[in-house]
Amino acid sequence: MKSFSVRRSGPIRAEITIPGDKSMSHRSAMFASLAEGRSTITGFLEAEDCLSTVGAMRSLGARIEHTGKGTFVIEGTGGRLSQPSGDVDCGNSGTTMRLLSGIVASHPIRTRMIGDASLSKRPMGRVIKPLTEMGARFTAEGGDGKPPLVVEGGSLKPLSYEMPVASAQVKSAILLAGLSAEGETSVTEPAACRDHTERMLQEFGVTLDLGTPDADGRRRIALQGPQKLRARDFAVPGDISSAAFWLVAGSAKEGSKITMHGVGLNPTRDGIISVLRRMGADITATPSDPKAAEPSGTIVVKGGKLTGTIIAGAEIPNVIDELPVLAVAGALASGTTIIRDAKELRVKETDRIAAVAGNLRAMGAKVTETEDGMVIEGGHPLHGATLQCFHDHRIAMAFAIAGLFAEGETIIEHVECVATSYPTFGSTLESVLKD
Repeated sequence: MKSFSVRRSGPIRAEITIPGDKSMSHRSAMFASLAEGRSTITGFLEAEDCLSTVGAMRSLGARIEHTGKGTFVIEGTGGRLSQPSGDVDCGNSGTTMRLLSGIVASHPIRTRMIGDASLSKRPMGRVIKPLTEMGARFTAEGGDGKPPLVVEGGSLKPLSYEMPVASAQVKSAILLAGLSAEGETSVTEPAACRDHTERMLQEFGVTLDLGTPDADGRRRIALQGPQKLRARDFAVPGDISSAAFWLVAGSAKEGSKITMHGVGLNPTRDGIISVLRRMGADITATPSDPKAAEPSGTIVVKGGKLTGTIIAGAEIPNVIDELPVLAVAGALASGTTIIRDAKELRVKETDRIAAVAGNLRAMGAKVTETEDGMVIEGGHPLHGATLQCFHDHRIAMAFAIAGLFAEGETIIEHVECVATSYPTFGSTLESVLKD
């Protein structure tokens, strides 16, 4: 599918299957590949980004067999990676490149990681700096910390690192490197960010010291190295970042009722629900097993009227991937929505602040772009437009949802990028429009 063509829809009443969580799919493939023994991963997101991780781990010596839809059987390396025979292609996946940097940094191999044109423009300095302090040697052939990255790994020393910006990828890279370092490696995060790495490392047998957040929300996570991972089976729940598009569609369209089963409800990822509820959305989230390492459950959203809100501060890391579609929600709401403290959006697959603001204005919304976010004056009628997604999957899907509320036809061009995270989005959108 090369483009989405969308028109205003009536109320959406549907049960929608949400694909596997992207963050957890990446990590399950990596951790199982590092572990001793055989693991079976189910619910894996077979999207381009996650398959890049599978290919990367195969190139480093893991034996990975695809045995069915969303199912991979992985024979781990026991932490003994092989020298890759050629470049390790990370495709469009920044997660693959950043986490893999932490993994290969502690092994006596030379790894050259490459990516597509978009990934080659994305800065990697935030992982290069701490890993270099631990003893790895990096060459950023793209200049200014950009790929291709050459990593010459080996024996590492432990590190106590205070992250200047909350980043689950940086935190993960350091902890993964610390698995092989002699002594305690710790990361202090300035605000809560995704904790999939901590949860899943423990599932794979690693002992962590998970600190309690202080009054300012800072938390220290530490591990004593070296440690080995042990194989285990892991079921990946549905991705709440993919569910986010339908949460906004269902919340803002009166008379709608959308049900989604088996969606991840990790408290470091469910900020989209909190924000939409604050805007007036009727959303029920029912965990199926609250004690599970990665909680999941059923989400039901019913349509109504939304009002503007402020999204800022410590809340931002929890909703960073959902901000494009939350900006669409702001345009559909009455009142003003302010997004700030989100400068990281400027260095995603594209400059998401500029892309979202420009596309919303093209549809008739009133938006003022700021250095670290935007101000959206909601309630102005949207009209169809032909839009670019800038090869960014979340921009493409966010504006397909906007098109469901616009007068006339909305066309989003060059949407092949959606395959990186939600390959079935187009077919789900078509079924919603038919209904």
